[in-house]
Amino acid sequence: MKRNKNLPLTETVYYILLSLLEPAHGYLIMQKVEELSDGKVRIAAGTLYGAIENLLKLKFIEPVESNDSRRKVYIITDEGKKILLLDFERMKHIINITTNNLK
Repeated sequence: MKRNKNLPLTETVYYILLSLLEPAHGYLIMQKVEELSDGKVRIAAGTLYGAIENLLKLKFIEPVESNDSRRKVYIITDEGKKILLLDFERMKHIINITTNNLK
């Protein structure tokens, strides 16, 4: 199987994509990432917006309409869900082989 050049995702990008299964703006993304990671991952605004720009270019996320013109809202795309699932499967494989070899 040909390896996807976008994998593995960084931990931060993985959490950003996971947080965008529902529409969210920047500050909410930062909060969701911290919550999903049990406080282990905190994203600075500059890091987040750099990641958002990159994810937009890769078409893993897209902007959506917002009632608040001051905030840009994003959601994961089908392509983003696909890459998130591929990385999840990659990590599951790593966990399985590690578990089997440590027994």
